[in-house]
Amino acid sequence: MSKKIEFHFKKPEDSPGYLLGQLTMLWQRKLKRVLDPLDLTHTQFALLCALAWLSRDSEKVTQVDIANQGNADRMMVSKVLRTLEEKNFITRHEHPTDTRAKTIKLTQDGEMVLQKAIVCVETADLEFFYKSETDLTTFNSKMAALIEQNNNEV
Repeated sequence: MSKKIEFHFKKPEDSPGYLLGQLTMLWQRKLKRVLDPLDLTHTQFALLCALAWLSRDSEKVTQVDIANQGNADRMMVSKVLRTLEEKNFITRHEHPTDTRAKTIKLTQDGEMVLQKAIVCVETADLEFFYKSETDLTTFNSKMAALIEQNNNEV
């Protein structure tokens, strides 16, 4: 006979982790529906966005910069960037001063698909999160605080 499993929370809906997981899966499904027609995954979109943000301040954005911007695994970023290069959305060139690094740039096709994707994703985000009638500024600041608070623990 097995022991009764004990939980801290009385039901799954009392667990913030459970709720966050459910919310994340629903949000990811919504984004998949808007990104599929553009031949982008959410990860590809996120890395293109990171590149676009970083490119505003520097002509020499590297793979490591992109990984750091998105709190992403460097090996995963490398593989996804290779795919984006095959799709002609980015180019990779030798870094002028660091022989181990490559500079990453958006191509014209990359800029066009990213701009379309941003409109689709931002619209989807607003539709998804406004349903809660929650103040998005407060919601976003609480999420950002949790990310900051837990960033060094992972």
